[in-house]
Amino acid sequence: MRVAPSPALPQQTAAEQVRSVLARAVSLSLTLDGRTYDLLGAHTVGARGRITLHPPADTPLSDRLSRTPLGGLDARIDLTDIAPTALRDRVRARVALTGRLAPATPGDLGSLRLDLARATLRTGAGVQEVAPGAYTLAAPDPLALEEAALLTHLADAHADLVSDLVVLAGSRLPHGVVRALPLAIDRHAVSLRCEYGEGHCDLRLLFPGEARDAAEAGDMVRRLLTAPRCAHHHDHR
Repeated sequence: MRVAPSPALPQQTAAEQVRSVLARAVSLSLTLDGRTYDLLGAHTVGARGRITLHPPADTPLSDRLSRTPLGGLDARIDLTDIAPTALRDRVRARVALTGRLAPATPGDLGSLRLDLARATLRTGAGVQEVAPGAYTLAAPDPLALEEAALLTHLADAHADLVSDLVVLAGSRLPHGVVRALPLAIDRHAVSLRCEYGEGHCDLRLLFPGEARDAAEAGDMVRRLLTAPRCAHHHDHR
């Protein structure tokens, strides 16, 4: 059984989630003409989410791009968002971006921009389409770049705090949890993955206020444990 998040609860929009996944990504897959190329550290994200690829020279991809027509190529970029902690199922989201790939500078194939036509976000909650305009206007969550360090520090150095956070769910959390680990953190909340013998439950705990950086996020986690119990929700899978 899955309990869907209440729309009244503060959370990232689908466009913000896509921009956050992209901000964290160090690798992506590029599909051209039915062939897929895995690229590591070969892209940048500019203002308003503009993606620019910097394909390595002397590779099958560079050979293919050397034959790029003036109008560009239909392209698809896929990104997978992986939790930094040692969960059983570490895939948190998948993002697909489709559009036209063309030289960022006319006549120069050393860098290519993606003119976005469609963005899709796939998570455990389902699939959401993100309009190009919404994608352009959105911004990554302010904790997106620091999230991995925050979660691994919480898991490695503060296992006691994780256990205390699980207690906040009270009787709403099913019995039989064998392990709990940090799953995600954004400006609104920290999420934990509570694992059972079979399956898991994702627990989202809302902060008393918004966190604008890593220091405030740490403070919000501590305040969760000292403040009266407030709204949180959990998802069963």
